[in-house]
Amino acid sequence: MSQVSSSPSLDADAPVVVAKDLKQVYKISRGLLRKPDALQAVGGVSFEVRPGKTLAVVGESGCGKSTLARMVSLIEKPSAGQLHINGVDVVSAKHEAQKALRRTVQLVFQNPYGSLNPRKKIGAILEAPLEINTQLSPDERAEQARRMLALVGLRPEHYDRYPHMFSGGQRQRIAIARALMLKPALVVADEPVSALDVSIQAQVLNLLADLQQELGLAYLFISHDLGVVRHIAHDVLVMYLGQAVEQGNKNTLFSNPLHPYTQALLASTPGLVGTGATLPRTPLSGELPSPLNPPPGCVFSTRCPHANERCRTERPLPRELAARMVACHEAERFIQTAALQH
Repeated sequence: MSQVSSSPSLDADAPVVVAKDLKQVYKISRGLLRKPDALQAVGGVSFEVRPGKTLAVVGESGCGKSTLARMVSLIEKPSAGQLHINGVDVVSAKHEAQKALRRTVQLVFQNPYGSLNPRKKIGAILEAPLEINTQLSPDERAEQARRMLALVGLRPEHYDRYPHMFSGGQRQRIAIARALMLKPALVVADEPVSALDVSIQAQVLNLLADLQQELGLAYLFISHDLGVVRHIAHDVLVMYLGQAVEQGNKNTLFSNPLHPYTQALLASTPGLVGTGATLPRTPLSGELPSPLNPPPGCVFSTRCPHANERCRTERPLPRELAARMVACHEAERFIQTAALQH
């Protein structure tokens, strides 16, 4: 692949993103004479993403993972908490600093059929970020666009074609190329392969992995598909109803999940049976509670087969246990049970 340098960082080993107790609360109107409801879409999530690493955020629809992606990509300002990108405090940054940060973070959207302007040729689509954000000449912009096409595995003649002339996988390659035109440090990928055929998904995931290795990119990868996550992630953050319930190294979580929700997700995914198979693997049942009226204790207590009175009344805080962070009152018991069965 052609070499394109990634954006420089003050410290090559420093995290690109550091989030601490990040929250997002929306006000939901109930009419002119009634106080609006508060919907907590993200309820205090902490994590970091380092160069060359992928943090996958997983969970069911409505768990808050896309809201988290919008905050990290600077589309929405957090309601509370801290968010640093390349060492800059996003929450308190002034307009010019935030504008510069937006070049550092780029998005790849879910639907490659809807994210590309059908009226513009591929060359113009790729050059648009450079035209807006740089002083490069038209010839220089075209040269960079053609280099980027080669980097994502497309041919020079594709430069003058329209999006409708490409397959879904090719369109997502174009979307990835567009995201990389400004040489970001972080790419936020929101379900980037869920709209593609399974046969094409692996090709796009392999491309993302190759680009990460070559450019040192950090990825925040949003997905509900644990099979995809197993292929691309280094670390995993499991969310449920806006809360982080388990977080750690991918191999640790997949082989020995401690939170019942993580166990249920793995049990619901064909072919994902970790080495910790002695742990309970009860598939999910019941419906996700309304985020307008979450359970008073553990957010998973209404669907958890192990819930007790403490779970229903006391919210568990994330704590470090067995090489990961987990928010579950019964996690130690799961470890003891697994040890006895082994």
